[in-house]
Amino acid sequence: MDFASHFRARPRDVNPNLVERLPAVVTTSSNADAIDDADGDATDDADGDATGGSDPHAFLRADDVLGPVVAEHGELALETADDLFERLVVSILRQQVSMASAAATRDRLFDAVDVTPAGIRGADDHVLKDAGLSRQKTRYVNEVASAFAEHDYSVEYFEDMGDDAVRDALTDITGVGDWTANMQLLFALGREDVFPVGDLGVRKGMQRVFPDGEDLTRSEMAARAERWAPYRSYAALYLWRVDEDVTESVDEVVER
Repeated sequence: MDFASHFRARPRDVNPNLVERLPAVVTTSSNADAIDDADGDATDDADGDATGGSDPHAFLRADDVLGPVVAEHGELALETADDLFERLVVSILRQQVSMASAAATRDRLFDAVDVTPAGIRGADDHVLKDAGLSRQKTRYVNEVASAFAEHDYSVEYFEDMGDDAVRDALTDITGVGDWTANMQLLFALGREDVFPVGDLGVRKGMQRVFPDGEDLTRSEMAARAERWAPYRSYAALYLWRVDEDVTESVDEVVER
C-alpha cells in the first residue's frame, strides 16, 4: 500500500506483532496493477456520511463476514497525516512500481531535496531523475507542488470538505487519479467511509471473505461493501489484513 511516513493502522490491545502500519497502496512486483493509474479507481464510492455514536469496530465485529477478521486482528485505527504533501508525493512514487523500488526512490528523494512544494519546484529535473524519478513522475510531483503552492492545500484545508469535493480537488492535479485521491482520504485525512475497490489488496480481501469472491466484479464488490457503510474505510483496513502476501507488503510501508 503506500507512502513514506504514510498510513498507519494501529491495533489496540492486541499482539504488537500484528499489523501496525497500513499504507495506501499495495504496490509489489506481483500486484502492480493495484494502481490503475493514472490512476483509475472507477467504482470507488464513498462520501463520508459517518453516523455519530456508533463504534466502527463494534459495528464490523457484528458483521458475519468481517467479524472474524476483526476478532483476529483487533481494533485497527485510522490516523491523519502531519504532512499531506509528503504523503501525496510518496504515493506518486509508489505508482506502478515494486515496494522495494519505491522505497529506494523515496529515500534518495528525501536525501536530495526538501520535500515541500517550494523544495520540489526549486529542484532541477536532473536531481529528481538521479533520485530515481521517471520523466513522467518528475512532471507529476511538480504538478502536485504547484497545486499545493497555489491553493495552500493541507490536512486543515480539506478538513471541512466532503469526500467527493476532496477527491475532485486532488484529481484535478495531473498525476493524481481516483486511487491516489482515495488513499489520501483514508490515510491522510482519516475519512471513515471510503472503499477503494480499485486497490488490488482490497479486491484480494473481498475474494477471500466472500465464498463467491473470485467471481465478483469491481462493481459487485462495491455493492457488497455497502453493508459496511458508514465505516467502509475500516472495512478496507481489515480486508488488507486478510491476505498474508498483502499484509507483508503493507507492514513495510510506514518508515519515515
